[in-house]
Amino acid sequence: MAARPCDGWWLAAAADTTALGTALASSCPDPLDGPRLLFLSGQLGAGKTSLAAAVLAGLGVREVVRSPSYALVETYPIAWGLALHVDCYRLMDAAEIEQLGLRDQHAPGVVWLVEWPERAVVALPRPDLWLRLRVLETGRHAECEAKSEAGAQWLARLLKLYPYVVNKT
Repeated sequence: MAARPCDGWWLAAAADTTALGTALASSCPDPLDGPRLLFLSGQLGAGKTSLAAAVLAGLGVREVVRSPSYALVETYPIAWGLALHVDCYRLMDAAEIEQLGLRDQHAPGVVWLVEWPERAVVALPRPDLWLRLRVLETGRHAECEAKSEAGAQWLARLLKLYPYVVNKT
């Protein structure tokens, strides 16, 4: 399938990031039909961890979501099974992803949220959605691209819940 980016969302305030994360969680196709992978890219301070925390809260996680920057992986039980919050920022080589023991987690019932995926993309499973965040002078902008059939379904459902707007810059 051809990947097609949407125009994106203007995230002027933290509440906008939370709303997008909640909509991402609500629109996620059933993970019991297969694992769901969401990649989150953007420079430091772009809001990747804040967005991941909002997605996790939308999936039912009630505990404090910690940045996995040092642990590299944080796991959270969710209704379907498990949510993984992975941060590849500190990886020196894509091969290090294998040492995290994630291979067995590429299974139905598991939702993956991967920050800095570009640092290990060759060693990670293909994402369903790839969301890119940019910091601008007047806020943040998010663009999302479907990378699988499940991702196309996810993006279509997301756009019904949280329609995109063109970047205001």
